[in-house]
Amino acid sequence: MTSKSRLNTAMRLGIPDRVPVMCQLSIGHYFLQAGIDPLEIWFTSEGFAAALHTLQQRYRFDGILVNLPGRDPQWQRHLLAVEKHAGETRMRWRNGNYTVVPDDDNPHYYQADGSRYFPEFDDIDPEQLYYIEPWDLTDITYPYTWGFEEAPRPFDDFFPDYHLDPLKRVLEICGDTVSVHAEVFSPWSQFMDLLNYENALIAILDDPEKVKACLERLTAGAADLARRQAAAGADALLISSAFAGAGLISREHYRQFVLPYEREIVQAVQRDYDVPVYTHTCGSIG
Repeated sequence: MTSKSRLNTAMRLGIPDRVPVMCQLSIGHYFLQAGIDPLEIWFTSEGFAAALHTLQQRYRFDGILVNLPGRDPQWQRHLLAVEKHAGETRMRWRNGNYTVVPDDDNPHYYQADGSRYFPEFDDIDPEQLYYIEPWDLTDITYPYTWGFEEAPRPFDDFFPDYHLDPLKRVLEICGDTVSVHAEVFSPWSQFMDLLNYENALIAILDDPEKVKACLERLTAGAADLARRQAAAGADALLISSAFAGAGLISREHYRQFVLPYEREIVQAVQRDYDVPVYTHTCGSIG
């Protein structure tokens, strides 16, 4: 069996020739081990795809999880300066804000005063929501804009042309022999990242019906993205749902605010695509 057939057989509950192996490596691990400039990995689709393939080859993984969105090929036009410091690089942007890129961890984008932006729950109109990408080049915004774009995109053309570039590139490099998986964030994870964790947890107590309205809209966007990934050729889709586990919310809240919306995503994909969909949580549910 090839790595692709081995993992795809297991994903469909068949019996492969041996247990398949794959792992979602941390961004910091790619920075340290891929032999590629961390700025190339984080800020370019080509650099990230190369890092994924490099470590898949080194560790002989049967699969690759593409877990960052594509990057605007013209991102450097927004760059003012690059400052090298001990253990990190600081990217200064023309809008006055900056990004800290550690040598061994995920980068973070900051406002000019060092703060991070989160909208207030009271200010959120659910109808203005579609999808929240926590690892875009800039902060989460509301209404959501991609990167340094100044205006929100229409929902029927929400995802930029470059969004699936890392997935497409990995498929080009090794899609014939390696199982290539794509990722969407669960509506619950998106909601948590939008408001910041404490505020999101308070919101489900203060106004659960409005929270559910928000989750419905975020489900529509996640389903749209997942279907695009399936159409692009992904062998399987991961719904990243870290905040559903480890007792962060109760099982009752899981039944209310997580499971129905993730089920909708699975159904939306499998109406037209024979693609396995699985979910990740950090720890057991409840």
